[in-house]
Amino acid sequence: MLRNTFCHIPGIGLKAEMNLWSRGISCWDDVIRMRLTEASSYKTVLLKTRVIESRVSLENYDPNYFADTLPSGELWRLFGDFQDSVAYLDIETCPTRRTAHGITTVAVYDGKSIFHYVRGKNLEQFAEDIQKYKVVVTYNGKCFDVPVLEAGLKIRMRQAHIDLRFLLKGLGYTGGLKGCEKKLGIDREELDGVNGYFAVLLWNDYRRKGNPKALETLLAYNTLDAVNLHRLMVVAYNLKLRQTPFYEEHRLELPQSIPNPFEADAETLERIREQIHIAY
Repeated sequence: MLRNTFCHIPGIGLKAEMNLWSRGISCWDDVIRMRLTEASSYKTVLLKTRVIESRVSLENYDPNYFADTLPSGELWRLFGDFQDSVAYLDIETCPTRRTAHGITTVAVYDGKSIFHYVRGKNLEQFAEDIQKYKVVVTYNGKCFDVPVLEAGLKIRMRQAHIDLRFLLKGLGYTGGLKGCEKKLGIDREELDGVNGYFAVLLWNDYRRKGNPKALETLLAYNTLDAVNLHRLMVVAYNLKLRQTPFYEEHRLELPQSIPNPFEADAETLERIREQIHIAY
């Protein structure tokens, strides 16, 4: 989709871009083939110059060039060309007096493999591992996950960032990550109803009572959050494509489900649910 994109060029908004498409200028190659003369307008010269710059940036596999120049609502266009270097990222937290950031676990899925990081075990390794990726996809990560990771681990995450909270909201899907999943037919099975507060209780059960099954359940939940971001991203990408003339050309197949390497413990889940019920 990036090769059909012009709205990242100064002076070209979405309406101007649609006008170019309607005039048969549908991709960068159409612009590059245009002949410039002394009578060519400044806008035409700028368009060709920026298109050449864009092609070089894409050839250099540099998503940040486009992340810095695209309108915020159009960052989804990055996905098709950079999907092989995406980290689907989700964190869980439990702030304490000693750890204000409170990161407990982090799950990363790259479309092939799942990686997990746990406070007190391998959390610091995340800072090195995340550098392998050019793009991160989150749900509400611009407001929460990324700033918490940066503050807690004292790192800078310079990847291009697609936040599905805002992308899905623009498509009419609201209600948080789980609400969007339900509306799009994604079933969490035994983890249905588990949320961030539940995750805090699972962490406390693991740390205070030494229950390894609580950590296993927490990691199952955290991993599911990250893995489901992949499917949501593809759905959102295809829905946005439908608003362009290029749906059939760039449409992506929905990803296959993968097994969760962690298993939620039914007894632990029931005990935590009872604890929440008593509290309320």
